[in-house]
This record gives sequence, C-alpha cells and structure tokens, in this order.
Amino acid sequence: MSRISYLSELLSSVFARDESQHQGEGQGSLSELCDALLSQRGEMSGHRLARGLLNRFAAADPDEQLVFFRLMADRYDINAEHALRAAQRYSEEKSADNLSILMESVEPRRQELLRRLNRVPGATNELVRMRAQLLAACREHPELRCIDVDFQHLFRSWFNRGFLVLREIDWHSPASILEKIIAYEAVHAINSWSSLRSRLEPDDRRCFAFFHPAMVDEPLIFVEVALTRSTPTSIRQVLQTTRDIVPQQEATTAVFYSISNCQKGLAGVSFGNFLIKQVAQELSRQLPNLEIYRTLSPVPGLMRWVDKALDSAELQPAAAESEVAEEQGRLHDALQTAQRIAAMDTFELIEGDNEHLKFLTAHYLKNEKRADKLPLDPVARFHLGNGASLDQVLPAADVFRKGLSQSAGVMVSYLYDLDKVEDNHEAYANENVVKVSQEVDALLARPKRTLRRA
Repeated sequence: MSRISYLSELLSSVFARDESQHQGEGQGSLSELCDALLSQRGEMSGHRLARGLLNRFAAADPDEQLVFFRLMADRYDINAEHALRAAQRYSEEKSADNLSILMESVEPRRQELLRRLNRVPGATNELVRMRAQLLAACREHPELRCIDVDFQHLFRSWFNRGFLVLREIDWHSPASILEKIIAYEAVHAINSWSSLRSRLEPDDRRCFAFFHPAMVDEPLIFVEVALTRSTPTSIRQVLQTTRDIVPQQEATTAVFYSISNCQKGLAGVSFGNFLIKQVAQELSRQLPNLEIYRTLSPVPGLMRWVDKALDSAELQPAAAESEVAEEQGRLHDALQTAQRIAAMDTFELIEGDNEHLKFLTAHYLKNEKRADKLPLDPVARFHLGNGASLDQVLPAADVFRKGLSQSAGVMVSYLYDLDKVEDNHEAYANENVVKVSQEVDALLARPKRTLRRA
C-alpha cells in the first residue's frame, strides 16, 4: 500500500461518523429549526435538528432557499452596537475576559449555526453545495454576500491543507470517482469512457486529486499529467489516442495539461498551490528520471481582453510618427490578428500571424493588470502565484473551437523550477513580479527600426 493510500484510509477512519440518524427531524419553520439548533446543548438532539434542517434546505425550491439565506443574513448577523461597546472595553482594559467578549461579539451567530450543521454525517458536502447555491443567489441579491464571508472563513479552516489527502486516480479507481472526473473536467472535455481510459491507463499518463476525509468520494481538485520526452507544442499531441506511448523510465518531462476545480461551493478556497507542489514531489519520488515540470495551459481571458481593447480609444494607433506610435500600431495590428483568427471556421495562419500572436499573448500576460496589480488572466494568476514562470508562448496549440474563441488558438507553458518556485512565489506575492523566460522577454522587445536611405 502506498503512503498516500495509507494516509487516506487512516484519515477517513478518523473522520468516520455514525450514519444511523440520517433522516432526522424537520418539523417547524426554518427560523424555529435554526433557533432550536442554536439553543440545543445535547449532542444527539442537536444532530437530529441539524439533519432535519439540512434535509429541509435540500428539498426547498429556490424561493424557499432565498428565505433561508435572508434569515441568516438578518436574524443571525452581528450586533454592531454591542461589538463597538466590547471593542471600547477591550481598548480600555486588555484582559482575557474582555477579549473573549469582543471575539464573541464580532462573530455572526450564523457561523455557529454552520458549525452545528456540520456536526452530522455528510453535512460538509451538503454545506459546500449550499454555498454554491448561495453564490448563485448573490448575483441577484448582493446583500447576501455577508453570509459568504462566513462560509469562506469556515471553509478555509475546514479545508486546511493539513486535512487534505492526495490520491492518485487510475483506470482501476472506483467507478463513482471516475464518473466525477468525467463530469468535473473543466479544461479539455472527456466525452466517453474510452477517452477517459486514454488519459488514465497508459504508462505515460497520471492523474492526481485532493480529497477531504469528510468528502471521501468527492474530488476537490485534480490535475492530469503527461509524461513526455520534450515539451509538446499543442494539446492535440497530448490528447491523441494513437500516439506512441512513452515508457515511464524514458520520460524526462512532466506536463500538467489540465487542472480542474471540482466544487463550485469551494470557489476562493485555494488548493492549487499545494496540489502542484505535492504532485511534483510524488512524481519525482516515483520517477527520478524526470527533470522538467511544466504546464500546457490555456489563456482563457485573452479574447475578452482583445475585444475590449479594440473598442478602447487608448489602443488605437497614434497618427504621429514616434516610438509610442509604433508600439501602439504594433499592438493594434496584433489585436486585429487575434480577432480575425478567433472568428475562423477553418484554422489557417498567414505570414506574420505567429509573431503577432506571440507578442500579443506575452504583452497580455506580463503587462495587462487588474486594479490590484495582478495579471488579468485567471490561469496566469494561478500558476504565477504558485511560483511558476511564464516560459513559452505557443500559437496554434489549441485549434479546437473553444481554444479559438478563448485565445485565438494560443496556449502557453509555465515552468515549475522546483529550486526557484518559492522565490518566484514570494516575488509575485510581495511585489506582483511576473517572472518570464528570456524567450518571452524577447517577444516584447521593440523590433529594430530599419534606417531609411535618402
């Protein structure tokens, strides 16, 4: 038995709980059930009330669920005046008693309600689904976002890295988990069981997922890995089922080509930085011959930015001749190239398209930032935040319809140099530094101007 399997079974047994009281009690209104649960001190009666409340919520229609969320937002919010008085007392006398009163006063009662709901079997998974429904409701009812502050606070503790278990998924894993890998794949769709088999069974493919002991059959996030002799230049090379299988002892490169978050209710709870690092460590233990760890990643925000930039007067080419005008003209031409390619029915590049796409993608990922000075692209934020560097830009790497519409067919490769990831992460986290290779830097350099002869 591997170390991972042993740890998984050990933690699952630690978190195992009695399933005998699954149906519970659900009599009374939602507010009555909530009040009763918060007032209960007995463990068994509290479990029955919690199960009843969870069952009621699961069976409720969207309007009834909205009533429950409004109840949580209003009835179980903090008492601001009480919190101010408690803060004043603590500022005057920093005693343990005053600190305890202050901490209790600034914690909404709904946090304790969620903790008590989580005590019953299966509740963690149900609360994750509850948050997914809350996030959907927040789009039309932003006043409910105060509840999500509490969900995030609790989930970041409950899904602490210390509780997560890394498990390798292969063709012989339970069918219930394999079905979820198919359903949750968010980057490159898996359309059949044979397609899934081609990603799990061959000697040169791996898949790893994080699980939580309270959700033993629900992957939280998973990564698919291709073992290769060199860096692939397109996703088609990775996904084709008729390729020559690379014996694992001959592989020198591990390519992370798909990373999927599985639970909408865990949005904003980060697992990826732990996943990549731990998978790389596990692979290096299994296969000491591996030398390079890199990704083959989409650029999902590229065309959204392109379309917006072309509508912006700031990025129209300037009329005057100057270096600024040349740079704006170069960017404008590249934007138009990307827009043309993204709309193609039949993919075909003409002369100059490669250079335009490489320059445009490098500019977008390194220079275009949000208000918080972080990159616009979500995949870039993920990998750069995990300590990777932007290593290569690969035009025509994803010419499937989704790849064309999202990024004009461009993919990129982020390099995970295990000796540098910590320094890269610190530079990104503290100074928003986007680490790029010399090759990518060269794409952004101004072309040498040709001297005109008289």
